[in-house]
Amino acid sequence: MSIVDCHCHILSPDTDRYPRAPLGGKQSVWATERPLTAEQLLEQMDQAGIDQAVLVQATTAYGYDNSYVLDSAHRFPDRFVAVGTMDPLGPGAADRLTEGVEAGLSGVRLFTTGSTVSEQGLWFADEATDEFWAAATAAHLPVCLQLRLGPETAPVLAGLLQHHPDAVVLLDHCGYPDVRTSPVDAAAQLTPLAAYAGLHLKLTHRTLEGLHDQGGAAAQFLDPVLASFGAERIAWGSNCPAAEQPLPDLVTLATDVLELVGPRDRESILAGSSRRLYPALSTS
Repeated sequence: MSIVDCHCHILSPDTDRYPRAPLGGKQSVWATERPLTAEQLLEQMDQAGIDQAVLVQATTAYGYDNSYVLDSAHRFPDRFVAVGTMDPLGPGAADRLTEGVEAGLSGVRLFTTGSTVSEQGLWFADEATDEFWAAATAAHLPVCLQLRLGPETAPVLAGLLQHHPDAVVLLDHCGYPDVRTSPVDAAAQLTPLAAYAGLHLKLTHRTLEGLHDQGGAAAQFLDPVLASFGAERIAWGSNCPAAEQPLPDLVTLATDVLELVGPRDRESILAGSSRRLYPALSTS
């Protein structure tokens, strides 16, 4: 079975060549306690049976400096593609995005909240970002969106998708649905957004751990989400090494939970969706 990891991070020990400049001025815990180089990630990928991976810029280590993910993707083009981060606000966003693509980026990520950014930002849908979204859409460039879905953010996301209907958006960690409290309610939070064809979901350990704990009841989340989005709009990512588990264990977590879905859907989630989103993975 082919496996592609659509969400992992790498860090270099060479802080002279790749200086740390975390967004918000604070590094995440994982970046300081369990950093992983490109070479170490490849070793773990081989142990876990992962063919290829999407290197997502470690915003909480490097901010908007995408040098390390770009250099690593250039060094291992048959195994990696690079997703960088950038600031979409202000003039020149389209030019900066074009420069990133010309440098080798296969996608970009907007970091609106996270372990080092506690307040959920809504700037991703600000009118000032229109230039960025138009350029990303014209370039058919996937945009990973790190945000927490809730009563405030869901309507803003829906408005963005209405305003840019041809944009390709990947919702990191499925927007952090609370599957432990109620898989039914968690699914109901996501399924209305399936009406926007450009929205895709990243299924990572942050959702899979809760689904695993639910056992068979995990189907109460998986079934409606699959019925609404289709497996071709859901892609698995490990979130290694932000996740504490070793990469082989993260693969096992995913395959165990996905035993609840059919083999074709499982194949799409574990590899096919990522290769459709990032065509360079299919040709490398």
